[in-house]
Amino acid sequence: MFKHKHPYKPFIKKDTTKLIVGTLPPPRFSTGDLLEKDVDFCYGSYYNSLWLFIDKIHGLNLRYDNSQEAIEQRKQFLIQHKIGVCDIVDSAEREKIDASDLGMQNIKLRDIIGILKQYPNIDTLLFTGGNSKNGPEYFFRRHIKKYNLKLELVTDEVPRIHQFNLPVRLSTDETSIRTIKTVSLTSGSGAANISISRIPLYKQLKAKNPKFNTFDYRVMQYSEFF
Repeated sequence: MFKHKHPYKPFIKKDTTKLIVGTLPPPRFSTGDLLEKDVDFCYGSYYNSLWLFIDKIHGLNLRYDNSQEAIEQRKQFLIQHKIGVCDIVDSAEREKIDASDLGMQNIKLRDIIGILKQYPNIDTLLFTGGNSKNGPEYFFRRHIKKYNLKLELVTDEVPRIHQFNLPVRLSTDETSIRTIKTVSLTSGSGAANISISRIPLYKQLKAKNPKFNTFDYRVMQYSEFF
């Protein structure tokens, strides 16, 4: 059994307003066996397209290699745009050493609610996937139950948006309510391409422009939140 420990601490600053929430990077990021185009940072797998989408949206001309410069490019973007990263899975066990969310067992979650309390400027969580089993939204729903919190649907269109109210204690006898939005983005994995092809909006755009593809669709979707 392979013990898959998350290799990165949460990347959050005092003025962070949006938090990217995924699960775990591929096991090679924990073992240090990076590929040539991998970046040793959050979402650094060249086959996870998150940074490719962001690069396309902002024209960043990012490096895709094992260099420190590639890491710093990504950190500077996040800092500039007040975006943080805190994946919800701290560790898991795997019988098969791969990046499948469904392959995770004996999962330990990070305390996202506790982190939100530490960083009061965060008002949006960006899930890198929907509510499928062992996805980030799925785990978050499980996590907030112990705090007696629940997600309320804001829009059922893709990407689905929810919100929840987080009580904040101001003093021993005074509490305020902080409303936090969650956005379930379409996963950057290749496996999500099939579900994208079924979305009516994608079909319409594809019919108008046969060259329009699933990468273009994600760039269009992500641009609203990045």
